[in-house]
Amino acid sequence: MKDTINIRQTRDMFLFVAHKIVDSEQLLTEIDSKLGDGDHGFGMALGFKAVEKALGEREFSTVEDVFQEVGMTLLDTMGGASGVLFGTMFISGVAGKESHERADLALLAGIFRQALEALKKRGRARVGDKTMVDAFEPAVAGLEEGAAKAVSLEEGLALCAAGAKKGMEYTRECVARFGRAKSYGTRAIGLQDAGATSVWIIFQAMSDWASEHR
Repeated sequence: MKDTINIRQTRDMFLFVAHKIVDSEQLLTEIDSKLGDGDHGFGMALGFKAVEKALGEREFSTVEDVFQEVGMTLLDTMGGASGVLFGTMFISGVAGKESHERADLALLAGIFRQALEALKKRGRARVGDKTMVDAFEPAVAGLEEGAAKAVSLEEGLALCAAGAKKGMEYTRECVARFGRAKSYGTRAIGLQDAGATSVWIIFQAMSDWASEHR
C-alpha cells in the first residue's frame, strides 16, 4: 500500500508538524503583532508543545485517534478562539467517521473537508475574509485534486501545501472581517494573516514529512 500512511506514520507526521509550529513561534508573533494581539505565536507554540508530549506518551489504535488527540490537546491547552479553531481543524474532521488503520489522500481529503465545513459554520468566515479559511480551503482543494487524479501521497500533499501557501499570500490582498484586524480596514491590505500562516505551516510540514521520511 505504497500511497498510504499507517497509524505510527500519522503520529510521526503530526510530531513533525508540531516541531515546525514550535520553531515558527517568532515568525507567527511578528506577523500577528502587525494586526492582532501579538500572542498567536505563543499560543500555537504552547499548543503544539503539548501535542508533542501527548503524541509521544501513548499508542493509538486508528488514524482517527491521532487526529482526535491532536485536536483535543490544542483545545485544552491553547484556550481562546485559536484553541477552538485549530482544535476544530483536527477534531471535527473525524467526527462520525469510520476507523482506519491507514490513510490515503482520499481519506485525508475527506477528513479535512469535513473539518473545513465545520470551521466555516462555527466561525462564519469565508475565503476573502482574511482568516485561516483563506489557506485552509485551497489546501483541501489540493488534497481533493490529488485524490481525484490518483497521484502519489507526496504529490497530493505538495498540491495541498501549494494551495495553502497561495491562500496565505492572498490574505495580503484582503480586508479583515473578523477579530482585531477588522478595525484596521483597508490599512490591513498588504499584511498577512497569522492564522492562515499557521495553516500553511501545518500543511507544508505534512508535505515535507512525506517527502523526507516516508
